[in-house]
Amino acid sequence: MTSLLVPIALSLIAAPAAAADISTHVLDLAEGVGGANVPVTLSKRDAAGTWVEVGTARTDQNGRVRSFGPDADFDTGVYRLQFDMTAYPNAEAKPFFPEITVTFSVKDKAGHYHVPVVVSHYGYSTYRGN
Repeated sequence: MTSLLVPIALSLIAAPAAAADISTHVLDLAEGVGGANVPVTLSKRDAAGTWVEVGTARTDQNGRVRSFGPDADFDTGVYRLQFDMTAYPNAEAKPFFPEITVTFSVKDKAGHYHVPVVVSHYGYSTYRGN
């Protein structure tokens, strides 16, 4: 019996802990396309209530950020996505909302959290996607 338990115990020790997966997407409702090249910052609120940056990325040609880095290890807690809309769709753009901030809770460490924003000239919306 002991010879069976040792390999099982060792495999549990060697197994990496699950980490939440966070992604996002900018969809331009007026143009019907993804918002390319938008800078996005992901931060987490620490125990003192201070926002700590945990990753940055730019949306790809389809408006997506699929990952905030190969070492991304997101635990439960409160997170914030900040979208810098000042460069979208071009450097001359003067958007009504120059920054969009979305705050959300990660409650399942093994969950996937896709948090897109749908934008138009004078409005935006967000939801938990899949």
